[in-house]
Amino acid sequence: LTPLGRLGLPEPLLLGSASFTRKLILKEMGVEFTKFVRPIDEKALGDRSENAPRELVLLLANAKMDRLVQELNENKPDDLPEPKNEENKGWVILTGDQVVTCAGKILEKPESIEEAKEFVRGYAHSPPSTVGSVVLYHHPSGIRVEGVDTATIYFNPEILGGEGSGILVDRLIKEGEPIMSCAGGLMIEHPLTQNHVDRIDGTEDSVMGLSKDLVLRLMQELAEKLAEES
Repeated sequence: LTPLGRLGLPEPLLLGSASFTRKLILKEMGVEFTKFVRPIDEKALGDRSENAPRELVLLLANAKMDRLVQELNENKPDDLPEPKNEENKGWVILTGDQVVTCAGKILEKPESIEEAKEFVRGYAHSPPSTVGSVVLYHHPSGIRVEGVDTATIYFNPEILGGEGSGILVDRLIKEGEPIMSCAGGLMIEHPLTQNHVDRIDGTEDSVMGLSKDLVLRLMQELAEKLAEES
C-alpha cells in the first residue's frame, strides 16, 4: 500500500507545489499525487527579519493552502483527478515552503546570477541551514496539520572558498540546472554541489525541500484527527 493508503487517507494527494524536487521526493516515497497549484504573491507576505524563518515558512505554506482551499470551496476546478478509492472521498492537499538561513539572514530564491554567487560564497565560512515547512489539509473536514524541519550543511571552505563558489554556480547554470529557482541558490542534490560538502546535520531530502519523515508524521497525525471526528 502507498503511505496514504495505509492510513486510509484519500488518494491521490493534491500537491500545491510546482517544485521538481518535491515531486521527486514524493515519488521516492511512493505517494501518488497530482499537481494542484494556484499562484500567490509570496513577497508580499511575512517578516524577513533574521529571527523569523520558522514563522515565515509556516505563514507562506499556510497562505498557499488557504488559496487552494478557497479554490475548492468556491469553484469546481477542472484540474482535479478522479479519486482512487470511492470509499475515501475528499482530498488531502500538501503545501510547503523553504528558506535558507546563513549568517543570521534569510535567503530566498536569488534574483540574479551574481546574487546566487554571493549566497554560495558565504557558505564557505558560514554553514547554511534550510528551514522547510509542510502543511497538510483534508477537504472537506477542514482538518489541518503543520510542521517544520531544519538541516545544516557544512561545506569544505578550501574547495568552496575563493573562486570556487563562482565556478560552481557557473557550472550548474551551464548544465541547465534551475539554481535560480532554489532557495539560497542551494542545489545540494547535484553531484557538483555534493563534491563541496563535508557533512549534513539533518537529511538530504529536508535540504532539498521536503522532509520525508515530517510528511509521514503529519500524514499519521491527520489520519488520527480524522478518526477522532468520525
